Amino acid sequence: MSIKLVAIDLDGTLLNDHHEINQPVVDCIKKARRAGVYVVLSTGRPLSGTKSQLEVLGLDNEDDYIITYNGALVLNTKTWDVVAERSLTRADYLEIDYLARSLNVHLHIADKKAMYTANRDISQYTVLESHLVNMPLHYRTPEEIAENVLAVKMMMIDDPEILSGAFKKIPAEYFEKYTIVRSTPYFLEVLNSNASKGLALKELSEHLGVKKAEVMAIGDAENDLSMIEFAGTGIAMGNASETVKAAADYTVATNLEDGVKEAFERWVLK
Repeated sequence: MSIKLVAIDLDGTLLNDHHEINQPVVDCIKKARRAGVYVVLSTGRPLSGTKSQLEVLGLDNEDDYIITYNGALVLNTKTWDVVAERSLTRADYLEIDYLARSLNVHLHIADKKAMYTANRDISQYTVLESHLVNMPLHYRTPEEIAENVLAVKMMMIDDPEILSGAFKKIPAEYFEKYTIVRSTPYFLEVLNSNASKGLALKELSEHLGVKKAEVMAIGDAENDLSMIEFAGTGIAMGNASETVKAAADYTVATNLEDGVKEAFERWVLK
């Protein structure tokens, strides 16, 4: 059965180590899109943080979609219309804010268009993330955030060694109540318990009328596992973790060696 929908992780998969997309990969994706194949970025970033990649790939039209915030929000890239959303409640925010303070780590949250923090000593990693994803950053009190902001994602952020120690101290019940993902050494993401790239990809494929067997997913990290397991064809990058490689149907070259191009040539453009 031919592939009609391809979901691609961004960092470590589509992007090289200079945060760029190699031209042979761009050419393959554009060729597939011209052939009518849906190509969907699946990332922990918000839509605003992927604008340059979407423009380079030509994936910013009215029939293009994106999976953002590790599956918590699925959007049309042109209209921002929501296909699926798994937000957090105000009570969730207050609970995680209390946990972050008890663990002595920084915290920021994001809605669809901005980032917020109640930390007066704003983390350098929060400022970096704000620039990286092209989102404004606002200081608000915990009460103001709880009252006025509907979070899609919360992030505990700190130096890697501090965050590693904090991670070990999080009570087990939090892992049952939320989806908690260590997306980078200095980011610990907290999402709605039903938010995952796999569920988001399932919902999007159903929205587009694409069968599971017609879906391919490409990734490298633990937060890509669910979509690789859901897809009819699951692809691990050569630089992927051993866990991801074990879950995938196939392994291709690394992100530095145009592994995404290899996947398109072998299973999409054949």
